[in-house]
Amino acid sequence: MVKKLVSKLLSMLSGLPEELVIFIISMIPILELRGGLVAASALKIPMYKAIGICFIGNLIPIPFILLLITPIFDWLKGTKLVKKHIEKLEEKAMSKSDTIQKYEFIGLVLFVGIPLPGTGAWTGSLIAALLDIKFKKAFPAIVIGLLMATTIMCSLSYGLPWVLHNL
Repeated sequence: MVKKLVSKLLSMLSGLPEELVIFIISMIPILELRGGLVAASALKIPMYKAIGICFIGNLIPIPFILLLITPIFDWLKGTKLVKKHIEKLEEKAMSKSDTIQKYEFIGLVLFVGIPLPGTGAWTGSLIAALLDIKFKKAFPAIVIGLLMATTIMCSLSYGLPWVLHNL
């Protein structure tokens, strides 16, 4: 699924500088850093360059989510037009919150750091905000999780193809 979305976005963003493309992809929910690194590898952007661009791209929205999503959701739930959508989004995020609720800091690190469908910095930040985990605790956990996800995704996006090519 990530590869399909990445290839579609690559065609939509063609013409932009490649570094900007992977930066934008890394900021998008669902794709995030993992999608940015897959795109960077496909675009033959050196890993050392891709890591910084994708990491920062994925990190930029996180403080805003942690600090502002709860008041924004509360305001949106006051409108008839989107109330059901916001409640559904909250319900979906909270359905993945068991590990974070149980282990808080370590749970959030693992949730963000292990690149599985439905996990990542966006969802982790949303869950942390909905669970009212303080910014001083949530942000470092998300950063550590992103470092972990970066290591895993670089191994898969850059290391695995290199190994297969050199067999």
